[in-house]
Amino acid sequence: MVQAYILIQTEVGKASAVAETIGKIPGVMQAEDVTGPYDVIVRAQADTVDELGRLVVAKVQQVEGITRTLTCPVVHL
Repeated sequence: MVQAYILIQTEVGKASAVAETIGKIPGVMQAEDVTGPYDVIVRAQADTVDELGRLVVAKVQQVEGITRTLTCPVVHL
């Protein structure tokens, strides 16, 4: 299982709607509105890195109102 945090910047006033929409995507464990340089932080999981990439590109990035994403895979050192 691969997990990642996805940091999302949105259009002004769209953070709540983006977080709500993303929270319904299969593979998304949590989606929260936040303050600071990013507007929404998502925790997601998939069976492989490739599946995680497809989740981000094909599902998350397609949500209306997103301007930029940064995916941070969780590592266990």
